[in-house]
Amino acid sequence: MVDNDKTLHDLHNALAHDLLVRIESGEATAQELSVAAKFLKDNHIESVPKPDNDLGKLMERMPQFDDEAPATFN
Repeated sequence: MVDNDKTLHDLHNALAHDLLVRIESGEATAQELSVAAKFLKDNHIESVPKPDNDLGKLMERMPQFDDEAPATFN
């Protein structure tokens, strides 16, 4: 008899490992990054941006937009 829990556990681990390898190698496509983000969200993995973590550093580099300014098109 097949142990479905073990099979699902193994599949979950294999997906997480494969995504991590692709991202760490710098070869991940935009689609793979999107899959990784959804994988984390679906597994309730969250991060709080802080000045000393990568999410905080990313936020520091993001441009600030003034929601009150009218849009301009060239």
